[in-house]
Amino acid sequence: MLSSDVREQLAADLAEAERTRVPISPLTDGHPDIDVVDAYEIQLINIRRRVAEGAKVIGHKVGLSSKAMQQMMNVDEPDYGHLLDEMAVFEDRPVKSADYLYPRVEVEVGFILADDLPGEGCTEDDVLAATAAFAPAIELIDTRITDWKIKLCDTIADNASSAGWVLGQNRVSPKDIDITAIDAVLTRNGEVVAKGRSDAVLGNPVTAVAWLARKVDSFGVRLKAGDIVLPGSCTKAFDATPGAEYVADFAGLGSVQLNFE
Repeated sequence: MLSSDVREQLAADLAEAERTRVPISPLTDGHPDIDVVDAYEIQLINIRRRVAEGAKVIGHKVGLSSKAMQQMMNVDEPDYGHLLDEMAVFEDRPVKSADYLYPRVEVEVGFILADDLPGEGCTEDDVLAATAAFAPAIELIDTRITDWKIKLCDTIADNASSAGWVLGQNRVSPKDIDITAIDAVLTRNGEVVAKGRSDAVLGNPVTAVAWLARKVDSFGVRLKAGDIVLPGSCTKAFDATPGAEYVADFAGLGSVQLNFE
């Protein structure tokens, strides 16, 4: 467990790395005693700072939601980060790769909530009842840690390596599609680079959102009506290099694109 002063300093180091786009060494190298509670508190320090400066929390993302990623990180549950309005990117505006350190894209089925979710005890039925629509999504991830050399507490402290997201135009009611069987295809400059299915996310993305609602409640955070929730990627992540044009097509859900310059 770290002291509050050390947490504040590490949060400031991450914020400076993001601002200057100069990466830092893993927090876990310099502070091997850091634990998950420390990491979430460091994340929250920077989120509270950005909110105080005018940003607005408009959702959350789940990371490490595939069994393969959990095994790689040697953990048995996902992690989470915050989505801020200032992190949004858009289909009709190319993203400047130089604005990030090591940007990558992930393919996700986005949730848009119509109602608040309960915290402790939140179930999959609660999530489905509260979801207004699913939407095609691409998450833009990044790390402020040199060369993605991260361990669990590094990525949690770094807002779960979140940097942005974009939603496609389509909206589909949970009543009209099987959330566990949405096939996704990702192309880069017209070439297929990945195929996946929504059940790669814990067997059911709804499971990830219910976990998220319970987890954030333990830190005094709730998922609210209007929030966007990204439950985790259907495929592995891909580097977002200048000139890359990514399109994610979801069967029955529509498509979303994100271009880089």
